[in-house]
This record gives sequence, C-alpha cells and structure tokens, in this order.
Amino acid sequence: MRARASALLFVACCLWAAHGQNDSTKKSIWDDPIKFNTKAQDACLMHVSGQGDFTKLRISCRNQAKSYYCDYQGKPNFCRSYNNNPRHYFTQLMWELRKLQNACQGPKVMRPPMCRKAADEAQMVFVSAWPKTPAAKPPVKITFQKPQQPAKPTTTKPVTQKPAVQKPQPVPPKTKVTPPKKTTPKPTKATTTPRPMEPTAEGKSIKLAQEYCWKSLQGVCAYFISWFHN
Repeated sequence: MRARASALLFVACCLWAAHGQNDSTKKSIWDDPIKFNTKAQDACLMHVSGQGDFTKLRISCRNQAKSYYCDYQGKPNFCRSYNNNPRHYFTQLMWELRKLQNACQGPKVMRPPMCRKAADEAQMVFVSAWPKTPAAKPPVKITFQKPQQPAKPTTTKPVTQKPAVQKPQPVPPKTKVTPPKKTTPKPTKATTTPRPMEPTAEGKSIKLAQEYCWKSLQGVCAYFISWFHN
C-alpha cells in the first residue's frame, strides 16, 4: 500500500509540475510582451491576447515625437508548428517588423516562415490602426524647362530640276501585211489584124527585077517590067 501511495504521489507531483510549466509558458506568451525597435528607432511592444476563437495581436510603438498602434487577428492554432512553439511564431513576425520604418505599415497578412504553408485562417490579418496612415503618394517629378534658343535661319538650297525622263511610248502591235492578190488580166477581145495589102504593080516589078536580073541591071529591069505591066 505504501508503495502504491508513493507511486500515486509521484505521478501527481509530475502532473503538477507539468501543469505549472504550461501555466508559466502560457504566462510568458500572453503576459510577457515581445520588445523590438524599428528601423526608425521606434520602441515597440507586441501584446498577444485571446478573443474568442481568435488570437489578437496588438503592436504599439512610441518615439519622441509620435506614438501609434495597430491590431491583427487570426487563428494560428490551426498551424501545427504554432502549437509546438507559439512564442517563436510571434518572434518570427517581430523579425520582419523591425526591418520597417513604421511597424504598422507592414503587409496586411503576416505569414511567419514556420506557418507559411498553413491555411489562410492560421495567418494574422490586419484589422485596424491608429492613427490611420495615409496612402503613400508617388513622388512628384520636377522637370526644368530649358530656355528656348532662337531658331537658326535655314538656308534653302536651290532645287535642281532633273530633266524629265521621257517614258517610252508603247509600240503598237505588229499588223500582218497581206500581199496584194494577183489579178490576172482579163482576156481582151481579139483584134482583127489588117489584111496585108496587095503589092502594087511597081512593087511587083521591083521584086521580079530582084529575082531575075543582075544587081547592076535591076533598076533597068524594073522600069521595063513596070512599063510592060502598064
């Protein structure tokens, strides 16, 4: 019985120690704020609290001339890594916020590396801020106009007219030359050839003299023959 009682007492002591450790861890997470300084040397505190099913994060900062705060909320317990080490979750957020000039001008949804692949509900989402930070306007570019210089007189060069190039006239298409048709002369009516005149008596006498007389006596013979005819 004593051994059993001592064993139960030992287990109770272990459970009490574990419960006390959990309470101290919870106190260090919820009640002990995380301190950091921004790039502009603003002293900031991160307060974590519970609000229903949500976990609320308030970032409050102060400087010599200003003070501001902003609120985030989410369900980081949906991330398994957060349940193993919840304070490291917000420590990773602090590492990103201290790189900014203003801690409340960070991203609207903060995703620490340890829970980056978790669901969207496990991320801390921006809710509100004070004072409201106006949207940054794009810088205005100032352009300086150069004084206008007087226009230089332009010298016009004489325009040399190029001789007009005569375009070749189109060559008319070749026409086939047809040779003239040969016209055969029509046969003319037969002309009546005049009948040969009958030789006169003197002609006959000369012809007879040439045929039958010597050449030296042809004149005498022709005279006598014509005299004989007459």
